[in-house]
Amino acid sequence: MTAPSDDVAFRAYAAAFLAANATKRVDLGEVPAYVPREVGVDFQSRLFNAGLAGLTVPGVYGGAGLTNHHLEIFNEEAVEYWLPTGLYTITIGMCVPVLLEHGTETQRLTHVPRMLQGEEIWCQMFSEPGAGSDVAGLTTRAVRDGDEFVVDGQKVWTSAAHYATFGMCVLRTDPTLAKHQGLSMVIMPLDAVGIDVRPLVLMTGDHAFNEVFFAGVRIPVANLVGGLNDGWRCALSMLANERVALGASGNSLVSGRSDVLIQSAQAAGVNNDPVLRQELADVYIIEEVLRFVGLRVRAALESGRAPGPEGSIAKLMGSRLVTKAAAVGIAIAGPRGLACLPDDHATLTVRKGFLHAPSMSIAGGTTEIQRNIIGERVLGLPKEPDPYYKAPFTDIPKN
Repeated sequence: MTAPSDDVAFRAYAAAFLAANATKRVDLGEVPAYVPREVGVDFQSRLFNAGLAGLTVPGVYGGAGLTNHHLEIFNEEAVEYWLPTGLYTITIGMCVPVLLEHGTETQRLTHVPRMLQGEEIWCQMFSEPGAGSDVAGLTTRAVRDGDEFVVDGQKVWTSAAHYATFGMCVLRTDPTLAKHQGLSMVIMPLDAVGIDVRPLVLMTGDHAFNEVFFAGVRIPVANLVGGLNDGWRCALSMLANERVALGASGNSLVSGRSDVLIQSAQAAGVNNDPVLRQELADVYIIEEVLRFVGLRVRAALESGRAPGPEGSIAKLMGSRLVTKAAAVGIAIAGPRGLACLPDDHATLTVRKGFLHAPSMSIAGGTTEIQRNIIGERVLGLPKEPDPYYKAPFTDIPKN
């Protein structure tokens, strides 16, 4: 099915789809931290079949071929709904834009349509035990052997690797160059021989992250995204899109908190408590500020600009919003927030959200890194001195 291009018709079409296929946030209650895989796959398939997946992606790659203005209209209609698209935040919000910008035509034609349909789930493979905030310090090696790379090393905190089909993986291909210059990005098939994915279970009991080990993994050189030793440029592109996806997209992981909390406070009979009312007002204000920042970011995208430091502002504010909203949710729950019956699913969801909230200040780039980016690229503050900035990676002291 094809979505109409006329603005009025498209808005009505999107509204009808959402009413038939999505749940309003106030009806749902607390937003789940994680989406069951089958729910996410089913919803993405419905989006695609309705012509609403990849609205701005050219039709040749399976998208709707519409404009950022149509995307904004869809986001306006979707603001009251919870969309179970978190499973594809990395796939569509981060990997698709990188493939469209840096991938080969064969890579785009092969993967992007299947990503939009929901048939391929991708993960981002950047962080390592010794390279978290300093991604460029990664040590996982890719050594060329004819038409293949042989990969050895380890990645950690890899979201969705346990059910992903492919991963966007950054590897060190030339350790004699400076650490930012000797990196390459590749498409990593997660079913390749020599890959071992091990779960990292959170204190909530959820399995969302993984550590991934590579032992003599062979992948084609044709899987390079961008050029050889051009991985840092591709990585920056992905990180910028990540911040937009997490904090500034119209239906991001951090939106729609205040209405749910206000309804919960009314149901619990604590909405007239003056301290709690101020806390609710704070959540609403942060959410509105974040909404305006998101509008600014998306307006820049509509004008053809690549994501910039505004994404870091959105990510920073988004992390603050999630933490604040989770604390208010526990305050509304009262003593039940500390101890509740096993069948009190609403309170259990609030508690899980509270335990999960601090991770938002780490995932997608730590709060400290976002502040550094804002300080240097927005405020014009000097960078911290780095005596090894241009030194060969082999000469840099390591843990």
